[in-house]
Amino acid sequence: MDLHALLKQFQSRTPTILGSENFSKFAVLLPLIEKDGEIHILFEVRSHHMRRQPGEVCFPGGRFDPEDEDERFTAIRETSEELGVAPSDIEHVVPLDFMLSFSRIIYPFAGVLPSSAELNLNPDEVAEVFTVPLPYLLSVEPDCYPIHFKVEPEEDFPYELINGGKEYNWQTRKVNEYFYHYENRVIWGMTARILKHFLDMVKKSAPSTRFSS
Repeated sequence: MDLHALLKQFQSRTPTILGSENFSKFAVLLPLIEKDGEIHILFEVRSHHMRRQPGEVCFPGGRFDPEDEDERFTAIRETSEELGVAPSDIEHVVPLDFMLSFSRIIYPFAGVLPSSAELNLNPDEVAEVFTVPLPYLLSVEPDCYPIHFKVEPEEDFPYELINGGKEYNWQTRKVNEYFYHYENRVIWGMTARILKHFLDMVKKSAPSTRFSS
């Protein structure tokens, strides 16, 4: 095969994340809603009967289905199913930066719920919802605690094939865990990372924007 012909076939290729075909894809929505003349962010409390992370604070969202048009569609669909609102009630949906979490890709979006929306929570997934004023969240800094992940190869790992063998200097990974506190609520984990990303974007892009009427 000709060298130039070899590379020419890849010229129009759109790069993606290496190995992403093996990742599960999820999408979540950070819902904004006007309440008492202020912009609020709405949070869910996961049902206490759920197998994973019962009772934790989160944003509405879930797994991307092959039938979904795209990740934005997934975020709207999941929010509609969990909050009991019509998809058409979820407006001005914009993408945030996507996240990698082990074998998952999470696509966060922000969108607006009308203040007149009547929620009909899905009890299988949502125990309750609450809102936090955006001005409050912009005025506070989250608590930050680093977590270190270390490499632990399986017993049959072929150490003899790498320089250093069992003494190989594996690089550890550090992740900052953020905690936001509001009244008796604690927002942490992936939800807090998405929240912080959104708040940082707002601070950088609209420092003079008024968030209350």
